[in-house]
Amino acid sequence: MTTQVHAPAPVAPQASVRGWAAPAALAVAGVLFLVYPALRPAGDAVPATTAAAFAGWTWPIAHLAGVGGFVLVTAGLLGMRDRLAGTPGRQLAGWALGVWGAGAALVLPYYGAEAFSLHALGATVTDTATLLALTEAVRMGPIQMTVFGAGLVLLAVGAIVAALAAARSGMLPRWSGAVFALGFALYLPQFWFPMELRITHGALVAVGCIVLAAALRRARPLR
Repeated sequence: MTTQVHAPAPVAPQASVRGWAAPAALAVAGVLFLVYPALRPAGDAVPATTAAAFAGWTWPIAHLAGVGGFVLVTAGLLGMRDRLAGTPGRQLAGWALGVWGAGAALVLPYYGAEAFSLHALGATVTDTATLLALTEAVRMGPIQMTVFGAGLVLLAVGAIVAALAAARSGMLPRWSGAVFALGFALYLPQFWFPMELRITHGALVAVGCIVLAAALRRARPLR
């Protein structure tokens, strides 16, 4: 009688990639959300140094770090939705992804204006009064403020729903999305914080993203 030994089925490369892609996206997003306020010049708040702040290379790079963070969180939430398939948190994770994606779509044009328009103005406009007037027009118009504000509210809602999805999933620790939700709930008010507190807030968001990333990486499907 011949005994057949069956080798374990190989793990599909796609499944392996999916296993680390979403956590990696969230972790890198967290780093970028800290880089953004840490690298961003604070001199734009003082008229005498506004032009120098806008014209420096760190201005667009800092804002592009923020852009990258929002995009990577979207990718991370997509992976989270897929990871929670078959759990009580799956539907909420889908809602979180949709709401977050809508919020990011509304926020990113404003970041583009900050990164590129203000950078160009700082490098070319020599009169301080003219520069301040143009900056006000770029930042504070009713359309852009409405779109940006609505986007930030949607991001906060999406992050809170993602935290609820994690809590109800039965796969992730119940608390794993709490700091993530808190960080993005504070994203709108933090724009009125002094720069030191904005950097602290960036660190809070980074911790939230990395904690959620670690929870996703360690998650195992329900049997």
